Amino acid sequence: MNHGIVCYGEILWDLLPSGPQPGGAPMNVAYQLHRLGKSPAMISRIGKDERGDELMKVLQNKGLNTKYIQIDEAVPTGIVKATQHPNGDMSYDIVSPSAWDHIVADDTTEALVKQAEYFVFGSLSARHATSRNTLFQLLELAHTKVLDINLRTPHFSRSLIESLLQYADILKLNIDELELVTSWYGSYNNTADRVSLLQDKFGIRHMIVTMGANGAQLHLNGQSYTHPGYKVPVTDTVGSGDAFLAAIISKTIDKAAPEAMLDFANRLAATITTYKGAMPDYDIKEVDSISH
Repeated sequence: MNHGIVCYGEILWDLLPSGPQPGGAPMNVAYQLHRLGKSPAMISRIGKDERGDELMKVLQNKGLNTKYIQIDEAVPTGIVKATQHPNGDMSYDIVSPSAWDHIVADDTTEALVKQAEYFVFGSLSARHATSRNTLFQLLELAHTKVLDINLRTPHFSRSLIESLLQYADILKLNIDELELVTSWYGSYNNTADRVSLLQDKFGIRHMIVTMGANGAQLHLNGQSYTHPGYKVPVTDTVGSGDAFLAAIISKTIDKAAPEAMLDFANRLAATITTYKGAMPDYDIKEVDSISH
């Protein structure tokens, strides 16, 4: 057991207009971390069914560790019905019940989380009491806790998000999510004020705000960094935010400078949008070749 990063939560099939693709934010992050030469592990749950078998094959073929993916005898493997809009953005119907709603903690998963430096989690994995209780149990054992907030209506509440934010050492969210969460506390004139509010209120030292085609911001150790992003021909945006987060974690481990970290994350996210689905086979040289 030697995994520096553990990703917790949903793994499923995205039923896209172009056909089914393996999905789920934690799996997407783990896949990209694996591509970047790190050694992630994933804690999730699938059904004992054809979709679950196919998901395991996909993960194994891509070289991901499946040891900590639980099998549910009663609840089916998760699916998401995805609809693509004319601007390339996606909307999602996250079907319930799903096996990943029923992740349980045991000695093996607890030991895994204790030995890892980073624990990556999102709010969607807390929509059901079973996986939510397991998540909070594991958060008590985790070291550096990375919250990829990933708000999906109607699968969150203010009280849940506030509970998760209390744990976050690193927070990643998009500009819409930032505006929604900070609106609970008042009105703010700009992004910087919104970021400061969350960092101060919840003691978050490292914050990432993604802004789609407009790039991203990194707020780290009292300093703010902005990148305009890279313009590329977009196939779909599925998994681009997950790739962005994986790049940030990878470069944090590598002790890269903040500017280099942010530039690489924008490059990787842009590369993923040129492909279908969140887990494409790509050459890392493609990431390096992107230019303004």
